Amino acid sequence: MKVMLASGNAGKLKELQSALSPLGLDLQAQPKSAEYEVEETGSTFVENAIIKARHASALSGLPCIADDSGLMVSALNDRPGVRTARYAGVNASSEDNMALMLKELDNETDRRAQFCCVLVFLRHANDPLPVIATATWVGEIAEQASGAEGFGYDPIFFVPSHGKTAAELTKEEKQSMSHRGQAVAILSQQLKQILC
Repeated sequence: MKVMLASGNAGKLKELQSALSPLGLDLQAQPKSAEYEVEETGSTFVENAIIKARHASALSGLPCIADDSGLMVSALNDRPGVRTARYAGVNASSEDNMALMLKELDNETDRRAQFCCVLVFLRHANDPLPVIATATWVGEIAEQASGAEGFGYDPIFFVPSHGKTAAELTKEEKQSMSHRGQAVAILSQQLKQILC
């Protein structure tokens, strides 16, 4: 079964295809076209994932998978949340976002944080019962950036169980414990029950 991924991200496509191909799903990245871009107007990760999935499914006529993810920091009242990528502004870089977060947490003792990933599967654009998989990865915000792997906030997301930041983990370590890796595994199990 052909399924559209509401993203052009090659890394996401590879990770999801690896997990979902045993279910007979042929995952395809959405075309790199302006018409596939949609404004994420939801106030939750679930709403934004559904918005992206409905839009891509309506344009392609295919079942669709979409994700929305972000970072929630306890001392910041769960910000940046759905604005994780745009925390320091619309055109902010990862370095800009991390610098702002470290500044806002300066002298803060509560540094608890969690990444959240929501994956949504729609059978068609008007599917009234989306399949939703949610997972979190609990950690802390480090006092300074460390590590060169990963992307986004990984250099300041400290993983207590391993004593290092997400940017210092191997790809295998990160995939086994990350919010996205967990959500992919959950979605795979849910789809196995529905599609097989």
